[in-house]
Amino acid sequence: MPDRATRLLVARHGQTADNADGLILGRRDPPLSAVGLQQARALALAVKDAGLAVVWSSPLRRARATAAIVAEATGARVSVLDALAESDRGAWEGCPVAELRRNEPTLFVAFETAADGFAFPGGESLSDQVARTRTALDRIAEGPQPALVIAHVGTIRAALLASGRRPPPEADIPHATIEELVWPPPN
Repeated sequence: MPDRATRLLVARHGQTADNADGLILGRRDPPLSAVGLQQARALALAVKDAGLAVVWSSPLRRARATAAIVAEATGARVSVLDALAESDRGAWEGCPVAELRRNEPTLFVAFETAADGFAFPGGESLSDQVARTRTALDRIAEGPQPALVIAHVGTIRAALLASGRRPPPEADIPHATIEELVWPPPN
């Protein structure tokens, strides 16, 4: 853990065709769409003058591609960290959000509200993802600063929970937009 709090910038990767089609991705690994590439370029412009030392990325292709575009614009190096990967969404991976909302309403509400005890059927629990994300953020905060983290909506929600904040539903976290975290969070 760092001796003092660090300001971390966290951003969701650019959009994929599966995102646009309303599918749950999880560990599925589609590339960025044309819109996602535009979003990544816009994110790169937004942080171009931030003096980034490093861009941390999930190992999944959509995050790595976004990170590469940001790194090219900023001159920062990219460092891939497996712990930033999206949650393993088990049986939900590849399923349409609208279908899950309709067919599994109680479980879907637990997912959207980040309810304690929520776990994806056949996949990762929210508490496991929060613990994994907390470990990743500790490592990032100890490294060179300023840092930008390119990850996934589930990872961002887990980071918000780890920092003591209630996350919004996934649909309310746009692609390629920045969330600021203070890490470690104040007690």
